Amino acid sequence: MNSPLLLPILCYPDPRLHTVARPVKSVDDRIRQLIPQMLATMYEAHGIGLAATQVDVHERLIVIDVSETRDQPMVLINPVIEWASPETRKGEEGCLSVPGVYDGVERSLAVRVRALDGEGVQRTIEAEGMLAVCIQHEMDHLMGKVFVEYLSPLKRTRIKSKMVKAQREAMKE
Repeated sequence: MNSPLLLPILCYPDPRLHTVARPVKSVDDRIRQLIPQMLATMYEAHGIGLAATQVDVHERLIVIDVSETRDQPMVLINPVIEWASPETRKGEEGCLSVPGVYDGVERSLAVRVRALDGEGVQRTIEAEGMLAVCIQHEMDHLMGKVFVEYLSPLKRTRIKSKMVKAQREAMKE
């Protein structure tokens, strides 16, 4: 079996990152092929989560693996947060679409999410800690929101300038 193809990850401030993802109509062969590609891309980039939006596929699909061993992938198709704890905490986040940038974002400590898995079976996931944060972060991507949008306008402007400059430098190479 061939290894899955890696997908290019969109980098902030790419406007496509602000596209609101539409629901996945059916878990068909196209989606079943996309899942291992997204997982391989996420693992290769040393991430713990990846939304389809980040690879320019604007459908409600997320892959996550917060395990230390990097062998417990989770697939969430058409995820819906049914409940989020009122208790929140500000934690440092990073993003594969905003490489090298980390900052504090306020998130619920726990969430309950309903989603289809990679086989199209509906599941309910109760998550807390890192998994809860990751789910909320990736679901923001599906809504066209990048974590830097939680930061002050000044920080956002600095990050945008830094990212544009880095992309220009990369094109020169």
